[in-house]
Amino acid sequence: MSGKMFILGRKSLVFMGAVLIAALTSAVAAEEKRGPVTNLPLPRYVSLKASKANVRRGPSRTHRIDWVFTRRNMPLQITAEYEHWRRVRDIEGAGGWVHYSLLSGVRTVIIEADMLPLKARPADNTPVTAHLELGVIARLEECNIDWCKLNASGYKGWTLKENLWGVTPDEIRD
Repeated sequence: MSGKMFILGRKSLVFMGAVLIAALTSAVAAEEKRGPVTNLPLPRYVSLKASKANVRRGPSRTHRIDWVFTRRNMPLQITAEYEHWRRVRDIEGAGGWVHYSLLSGVRTVIIEADMLPLKARPADNTPVTAHLELGVIARLEECNIDWCKLNASGYKGWTLKENLWGVTPDEIRD
């Protein structure tokens, strides 16, 4: 009888091991999703190079223009690639297809808190160098696990990452 229990336990262990391997494999695959055109990670953040960009319903010039982005340097998240087109979304979740030539790899963020303090160093007890208004676009320079260094019209400093859109929570930048 104990022999049967051992075999049953062994089958259960094998099944649980297979489930665990499948779960880990799908988690790794989800983490490492790459664009089929650039082989860069998806999703990823970029910025709008142009001061005006048509946002289309599909990845070609024959697709209808749904709206126009008009804010240069606005951070966007690329969620898909097709030939010379990138599917993007903005801070409000609005998106569509934009020609890749209108996008830049220069990283920017949008401030999500009003009068956000920029600190001299990445710590709470350091002097404030400036305050940034809600909706300001700033250039992203570097990030540690909790803080990011920004440059907004020449005002430089560190702020908590949680107050920014355009950077992932676990992103580290040197």
